Amino acid sequence: MFNLHPQLSKDCILIGDLPLSRVLLVNDKNYPWLILVPRREDIREVFQLDPKDQIQLMNESSSVARVMDAHFYAEKMNVAALGNMVPQLHIHHIVRFKNDVAWPQPVWGVKSAKPYSSEEITHWLKCFGELFLPLGLSV
Repeated sequence: MFNLHPQLSKDCILIGDLPLSRVLLVNDKNYPWLILVPRREDIREVFQLDPKDQIQLMNESSSVARVMDAHFYAEKMNVAALGNMVPQLHIHHIVRFKNDVAWPQPVWGVKSAKPYSSEEITHWLKCFGELFLPLGLSV
């Protein structure tokens, strides 16, 4: 049984599920920022996934990054699995711009999160739902 870590539930908005990963929107409009969480129990690291899931995760991550890069015209895509604060394996996909509030530093701890309004959440859920439908997203 897959359970999302409470901190991810608190900080993110559910977009839907890809074949392996739950797709989350980080509730911070400072950056376009999604997180992929493989729906597997007790996994902290990519190497703990079975080989088939490792390949699926890399395919999903690359596809999400490609779609975000194209949609937002990213100057840089930051893709990382840190897990220092949340041990559950999760992969950050952050669109970066030279004029964002943290550039060129990492995004963590630079600015307080600016939550989305309910209208913005509705917009992004619809937008990402359409963008990721070809990737197998189910909502």
